[in-house]
Amino acid sequence: MRLRRARLNEPSSAVYSVVVEHEGRWVPLVPALETFGAQDYPTLDRTAQDVVAFLQAGEAAQEEARRLLDAIGATDFAGRFDPSPILPFTPRTFRDFMLYEQHVIHAAKGLVRRFLPRMWKPLALYERLTGKPHPKLRPKPIWYEKPIYYMGSPINFYTEGETIPWPAYTQALDYELELGVVIARPLYNATPEEALQAVGGFVVINDFSARDVQYPEMMSGFGPVKAKSFANGMSVEVVTADEVLPYVENLAVRVTVNEQTWGEGTTAGPQHSLAEMVAYASLGEKVVPGEVMATGTIPGCSGMETDQWLSPGDVITLTIERVGSLTNRIGTPEG
Repeated sequence: MRLRRARLNEPSSAVYSVVVEHEGRWVPLVPALETFGAQDYPTLDRTAQDVVAFLQAGEAAQEEARRLLDAIGATDFAGRFDPSPILPFTPRTFRDFMLYEQHVIHAAKGLVRRFLPRMWKPLALYERLTGKPHPKLRPKPIWYEKPIYYMGSPINFYTEGETIPWPAYTQALDYELELGVVIARPLYNATPEEALQAVGGFVVINDFSARDVQYPEMMSGFGPVKAKSFANGMSVEVVTADEVLPYVENLAVRVTVNEQTWGEGTTAGPQHSLAEMVAYASLGEKVVPGEVMATGTIPGCSGMETDQWLSPGDVITLTIERVGSLTNRIGTPEG
């Protein structure tokens, strides 16, 4: 089931509503319940204003939504809500993992090629002679043992059609196509099986990065700070877990910039599974509904890997099969 959030037009008892895709149109649940009566849909009556609450209710909310959609037939609610894109919700937290070895290696090569050019020739020579990437370009041993992540900013998210700010401190703005997971159940020290059951939905994530800032920050001994926290993109639609989980390691992805393909790939081959990723996040700490966790970049879907860099005014679209797409315009440098 595809969900959005929309601001309602008057008259209505609420400000926002969950909006559900049905037969090629979008139906706002709050006005539908006001029109057809909420007494037969108790779960929807509690969750129709909030996407995360809807996901928390799981199959009960979806079953009632399907019944309500059948009941309304051809009733038109188009005038009852503003169709302008808004974030489906504000994440409680944002954890960004790094599940793909090929991305780590190729991004490391791209970093050296652009920012440490004196080191590039010997590293490239090593690979030509051995047929393998230099050990310095491979992930650290802990990466193979545990699904490592950094904590991003949950408040600097942008959605469909919004302009991404270009911070004054960077000259190397990059994109990263990632699959985002929306948590719908509380977890603590979860098993992988329990963790998977807590996945409520999926979104498209663009982890924008200031690459010239990221390298020195990582060399400090801490994780990325200003290199990452200024902006992330999230698709306007959330797709419920049942429509994506069976295919989660076999989704085709694509990046286009100004309608030209810059990257293509697939979600196959992560070092750690989605279940292991979410379970690790809950190790020794609470995970709550509304948190977002991202897989890290799908191989081949960042500019640092392919040596293609964003410019002011570029229009970038990320697409993930079965999940959706996200389009943003790149702003002009500040200052």
